Amino acid sequence: MRPRTPQSQELGISPWYEMSQERITAFAEATGDKYWIHVDPARAAKSPMGANIAHGLFTLSLGPVLMDTIVQFEGFEGKLNYGYDRVRFPAPVPVGSRLRLRMRMVALVEEPGSVRVTLLQTFERETEAKPVCIASQILRLATR
Repeated sequence: MRPRTPQSQELGISPWYEMSQERITAFAEATGDKYWIHVDPARAAKSPMGANIAHGLFTLSLGPVLMDTIVQFEGFEGKLNYGYDRVRFPAPVPVGSRLRLRMRMVALVEEPGSVRVTLLQTFERETEAKPVCIASQILRLATR
């Protein structure tokens, strides 16, 4: 099918999400990624970051829960995460930061049995001009 690429359309902005040490530690436990910059406050305080920071993949993993506060894909039989084309982490997320997701639809392609939607996800940190994560996510929405 032919792609229909709409004008880049902003879908909305999520509520703020606090990146607490408890959440960072739980992510470290769940994934086994217990690198000291995430879980050792004393050592992290002496680092150039000055405090623990969240895992980049933890930030990225917030996409689905924050996306659901912005948009609901109704009228489809299901929604699947098809993948990401490009992911970058331009700035750190120190413990105690508040994040939100700004989301734009950048492409829409009708395919047999589904619609493929490409979303630009920009994770913003309160009081920081630079985004903390930018990702191009692809969803498949089942039409039958």
